[in-house]
Amino acid sequence: MSKITYLEKEKIIGDFKIHENDTGSCEVQIALLTARIVHLTQHLNAHRKDFHTRRGLVALANRRRKLLNYLKRVDFKKYNEILQRLELRR
Repeated sequence: MSKITYLEKEKIIGDFKIHENDTGSCEVQIALLTARIVHLTQHLNAHRKDFHTRRGLVALANRRRKLLNYLKRVDFKKYNEILQRLELRR
């Protein structure tokens, strides 16, 4: 698996969108970042010395954390819902 395909991305957006044309809401962004984080984590398990990818993974995790903190501040119910749907621990 090289990267997240267009179809996988569209499926994630379809699962988490709030309205018909939604592609950038907080929930969608968190779900897409989570998919990329999972993919990079699998890559790093196979390539332990790939430090450039590790740096990118840390940046993605930080961006997701910031979005989760924002969602927690704004709408705690949606925050808990997305944590359960994505099986994240916080």
